[in-house]
Amino acid sequence: MTTTRFELVRNPFGRLVLTTEDGQVFENVAPARAFPVQAPQEGIALVCTDGKEVAWIDRLEDLPPAIAALVREELGGREFMPEISRILSVTSYATPCTWKVHTDRGDTEFVLRGEEDIRRIGPDTLLVSDIHGIHFLIRDAHELDKHSKKILDRFL
Repeated sequence: MTTTRFELVRNPFGRLVLTTEDGQVFENVAPARAFPVQAPQEGIALVCTDGKEVAWIDRLEDLPPAIAALVREELGGREFMPEISRILSVTSYATPCTWKVHTDRGDTEFVLRGEEDIRRIGPDTLLVSDIHGIHFLIRDAHELDKHSKKILDRFL
């Protein structure tokens, strides 16, 4: 696919309004990543409230800076996937157990229901889901410190 040509602005209510090249106006559009973990800056659809795709973005870098900033801002407000950089401790190696971790959004703890809640989504990338359905990303398990790797190995 190729990036669709469009204009994007915020209306007075803070919602995104997209105007296509041929003049069609779509109120309250939202960006949705096609590959949020593997290629977060590529493959982004802009969809209207009924879920219909109204524009496609191959790469954010292809957009004018002002439009790219609006898309990034909107994605940041809609997505919440903290990235784990260190596993500080676990209460037990049997599940369910509580993990204390350091993320890009600060220290937190969550309950891991079972080993099946740790999924590989690439050769080195893991997605960890807590008991409430919040996803935590481990972008590169090989980059974790020795202590974190040791804990993680017991669950994989």
